[in-house]
Amino acid sequence: MLSLRSGNTVTDEVLLRSLSVLSPTGLRLYSIASQDKVEEIFAKDNTEQIRIVERLFNSSLVVLVTAQKPNCLKMLHFKKKQDICNCFYPSEILCVRMNRQRLIVCLAESIHIHDIRDMKILHSIENIAPNEQGLCALSLNSHLAFPVCQNSGELRIFNASKLRTGMTIRAHDTPLSALAFSPSGALLATASERGTVIRVFCVKNGQRVQEFRRGVSCVRIASLVFSASGDFLCASSNTETVHVFKIDARAVESVELKAIADVAAKSENSANESGAATTAEEANKTAAPVASWGGMFSKAVSSLLLPTQVSEVLAQDRSFATVQLAQGGLRHICALTRVQKELRLLIACEDGFLYVHEFLADRGGACKLLSVHDLRGALEDVIELQLSESVLRSQIKSASPASMTSMTQPSLTLLKSCAASVLIENPDPTQDNSYASILKGDQADAMSDSAKFRKLCDAIDTPTKLYDERQFPPVAIAAKD
Repeated sequence: MLSLRSGNTVTDEVLLRSLSVLSPTGLRLYSIASQDKVEEIFAKDNTEQIRIVERLFNSSLVVLVTAQKPNCLKMLHFKKKQDICNCFYPSEILCVRMNRQRLIVCLAESIHIHDIRDMKILHSIENIAPNEQGLCALSLNSHLAFPVCQNSGELRIFNASKLRTGMTIRAHDTPLSALAFSPSGALLATASERGTVIRVFCVKNGQRVQEFRRGVSCVRIASLVFSASGDFLCASSNTETVHVFKIDARAVESVELKAIADVAAKSENSANESGAATTAEEANKTAAPVASWGGMFSKAVSSLLLPTQVSEVLAQDRSFATVQLAQGGLRHICALTRVQKELRLLIACEDGFLYVHEFLADRGGACKLLSVHDLRGALEDVIELQLSESVLRSQIKSASPASMTSMTQPSLTLLKSCAASVLIENPDPTQDNSYASILKGDQADAMSDSAKFRKLCDAIDTPTKLYDERQFPPVAIAAKD
C-alpha cells in the first residue's frame, strides 16, 4: 500500500511531501525534501498486519487499521511514541480520510464524521448503498463525496463542516472507481470502473466543467489527484502510462459565474416558486461544459455533422503530459508538487521504488526521469515504535448501551448515533496514588478525555521542523543599545 500526499495547506507552496509505504515487512514514513534526498522518519514492523495507514499531512498524527482488528481505528502520536485513543466501529473499516477539522471513517454501509480535535462523533450517514471499496473523498474545506448507487456512477456531496447534505451528481453510467477534490474544494474529479473517461465537476452546482479521455481500453484507476495549484490533474492506473491533464481556468470561471447567477436567480424567484432543487443532471443538460476554443469549435462542428457518441469523443481533452513507465500491471500513486521550488511529478510504485520526473508546466509532453529511490530497505536514524496492545472488547454489535455503561473502566466513552455504536477507548491512565489524585476521585474520566484532547491537538499542530520558515516566517528584531 502506498500513500503519497502533500504536507502543507492549500495556501502554501508545497515544498515538502510525505510518503507512506506499507509492505509485508512493515510500515515506513518518508519525507521528501529534494529530488535526491528521501528521509525515513518512522518505521514499524508489521506484526499487527497493518492494512490501512493514514497520516495527517506532515503532522505527527497517524491512524492505523490492522487485519487482526479490522473494526478498530488506532490513533497515535508517532514522534512522541504515544497512543492517543482507539475507536471501535460496528463493522470493518474500509477507508479513513482526514483534514485539520474532520476525520471520516467509511464502512460498507455507513460513514462516521468525527471532530478530529476530540474525536467526538458529530454525524453518521446511515443506510447508504453498499460501498465495498470504501470509496470516498474529503476536501480541505470538509466537503465529502461518496457513491450512492452500485449500478451507476452516481455520487453525493455532503458538507462535513456544517453537517448538511448537498447535491447528487450522476457522474458516469458505470460505478465509480476514483474520486478527488481540488485543493480549493471547488472541483471534483471522477473516474468510473471503465477508466476511459475522467470528468471534472463544479462542487457548487454539480455542472460538468471538463472531460478528459485517458484511453480506449478499460483500466482500473489507482490514483486521481490534483496539483497543489489546482491547474493540473494526475491519473495513474495499472498500465504503463501516467497521464497529466490541464484544467481550463476559463471553463472553471465560466461555471462558477453560472453558479453565482443561478443562486441569484433562485433568491429572486424564491417568493414565487416552490423551491424545488434542480439536479446536477438538469444543469448539465441546460449548459454544455466549456473547454478551450478548439474544443468549442470541434463541439459546434461535430454536433451538426456527427452522431452524439462521436461528437462527445471529439469534445474530450487529451492529456497535457505523460510518463511512460518501465513496467505495466503495477499499482502507482502519483503527485504533482514542488520540490525545492521546482515542479516535479512523483510516482510511487508498489514495487518499492519512488520515481521523480521533470514536469514542464508551459509545454507539457513527455516527462523526463530525474531520479529513482529504493524504499525497500531500512534507513538509519529511524523512530521505532511499538504500540501497546489493548484488550478488545466484546463485539459492539451484540453489546447494548446498558452493558456498555456498566463497564467499570473510566477510559471508555460510548457514543450513540442513529443505529450504529462507536466506542472510543482512551489509553489506560497510569496509576496515580497521590493525595491530589485521591481528592479528584470521579473526575478521572474527564481528565482522560482532556488528556486525549491535548494529545490530539499536539499531534495535529506539531510542525515538521521547528524552524521551518514556511510555518514560522522570519521576524526582524531591531537591537537596542
